[in-house]
Amino acid sequence: MPHLNYPLRFAPILKQYIWGGRRLGSMLCKPVGSATDYAESWEVVDHRDGQSIVSSGPHTGMSLGELVSQLPNELFGTKQYDRFPLLFKFLDANKTLSVQVHPDDAYAQMMDPPDLGKTEAWVVIHADPESVLYAGLKPGIQQNDLKNAVDAGTVAHVLNEFEVTVGDCVFIPAGTVHALGDGLVIAEIQQASNTTFRLFDWNRLGADGKPRDLHVKQSLDVTDFKKGPVRLQEPERIDDVRELLVECDQFQLQRWTVTAGSEFDFQGDGEFQIVSVLRGEVGLIGDHCAALQTGETCLYPAACTTRRATAVSDSVLLVIEGGG
Repeated sequence: MPHLNYPLRFAPILKQYIWGGRRLGSMLCKPVGSATDYAESWEVVDHRDGQSIVSSGPHTGMSLGELVSQLPNELFGTKQYDRFPLLFKFLDANKTLSVQVHPDDAYAQMMDPPDLGKTEAWVVIHADPESVLYAGLKPGIQQNDLKNAVDAGTVAHVLNEFEVTVGDCVFIPAGTVHALGDGLVIAEIQQASNTTFRLFDWNRLGADGKPRDLHVKQSLDVTDFKKGPVRLQEPERIDDVRELLVECDQFQLQRWTVTAGSEFDFQGDGEFQIVSVLRGEVGLIGDHCAALQTGETCLYPAACTTRRATAVSDSVLLVIEGGG
């Protein structure tokens, strides 16, 4: 089998939910159809609910899960995983999402079928005027307070709410109550989990005209009531190009801002990297390479030693590595 010595490109996996819209197509050039509810585009994923398929190069047609099982050392380097540990995606919150909370690894492993926990981070790509996020609970809110708010349909009164603008980053550890407000387009990095407990759905009906299922008991079980309100991440400047947005046990998230004509190296230290272009265009240098344009993503396997690129235009990138 050919070696994984080049950046892997995958076909996006589009997900349609009642809160989606059409901006994944208009802003990020995703292949949307005629519907108006395109909510998520999964860019890099190895999960039972979605498998990224290589779209170019010697491994075209293979799934990320197959690469994990057949070429784990080339994909991961010194760190080893049973499956690819992260999921990277874009979201179009055309309508406000449900209020939800995700379990940690220990709780998720007890589920049937078991899953990973879900710690995640958001980077705002687009925000309508006065768009808001809900992240964490107001100070002092405890389990009974939240349960009573669910019963009364007044969950918004106990949520920590704040306005966001383009470029803002929010870190959502497992156990954090949260929701995306309407008018937002988001880049999200998370553990490779699709476990979501829906606590509250704003008293609305689903596509079938019935209320969507809630998971109140599970949500209350996994909520971290010691955490309190979540604040925006304060980027830590590394150099003129790079800034660190989030570093946790599950992943490291950096933002790179490069100027047209500059050449740079992603490095990687022998581990995998996810690179996604939020704005602009970047030409990748090496075998089986092509330009990454706005909304496009690649995965550098650990075995890929050439990770040079040139900025075709002024560009903003996310560069993501595994944690731990």
